[in-house]
Amino acid sequence: MYRIHCFDAAEEDSGQRLDVFLAGESPELSRSHIQKLVAGGLVEVNGVPARASYRVKGGDRVLMRIPPPEDLVVKPEPIPLDIYFEDADVIVVNKPRGMVVHPAEGNFTGTLVNALLYHCRDLSGINGVVRPGIVHRLDKDTSGLLMAAKNDFAHLELARQLSERKVDRRYLALVHGVLKNDRGTVDAPVGRHPRDRKKMAVTPGKGKPAVTHYRVLDRHRDLTLLELRLETGRTHQIRVHMAWLGHPVVGDPKYGPAKNRFGLEGQFLHAGLLGFNHPRSGERMTFEAPLPEELRRVLNIAKETV
Repeated sequence: MYRIHCFDAAEEDSGQRLDVFLAGESPELSRSHIQKLVAGGLVEVNGVPARASYRVKGGDRVLMRIPPPEDLVVKPEPIPLDIYFEDADVIVVNKPRGMVVHPAEGNFTGTLVNALLYHCRDLSGINGVVRPGIVHRLDKDTSGLLMAAKNDFAHLELARQLSERKVDRRYLALVHGVLKNDRGTVDAPVGRHPRDRKKMAVTPGKGKPAVTHYRVLDRHRDLTLLELRLETGRTHQIRVHMAWLGHPVVGDPKYGPAKNRFGLEGQFLHAGLLGFNHPRSGERMTFEAPLPEELRRVLNIAKETV
């Protein structure tokens, strides 16, 4: 069965080539992959097959059909896992920085899914062969706790808890600048950036609801260490919300300053706490993972500059 994606072009998209527009709307797909879909007649504009060179107009309805990955085999790989909990229904792991969660264009090996398939042998099939067991994601350079489902029953129950905001997800982030208030809430919708389609942004009136609560843990001259709690799980939510406040996450290559004074590979963001009800027993379970060494080093440098 084809996956069907529909996009409505905005006025600011006018003039873009069709393949460029789709690459911005679907960053998980390479432009060459999109061009193959277009050449195969799998992309329509306003109900008519179009060429990659077609110039998008505001108001265009673009439909893209993506064939099922029938020939794609995600291979188990003997990658070490930092396991915090495991039983017949769920596994909780501490994902390292730099590891992609699931295979995608350009990253078919070395992912967390490759490691889970080798270790578990059985994962839920709800998300297909590319993302088996994956209930929620972390960005490549965000470290920390992540749960995966080992059967469909567990997957559906954990997904329900996420949608009903019963999963406790707390992050540690070092951000630029000094926040004056010790606590606060960002309630601002997040959607595609209106000009850079590979980024997300606060988009009033257009994006999906997004709520992030923050608490100041420490202040270091021109930096602030925060604990952040998610009510929703939008793409890049914390990174977008903090940048919108004027306090981008340290090391963030997409939403932060171009100059990275600590030499970090990726943002200072760690999923340090994860709490949920066990999908079968209902028992409340909470796990905590310490900052990885690379982030502890940066934090120590920040403390020395007080």
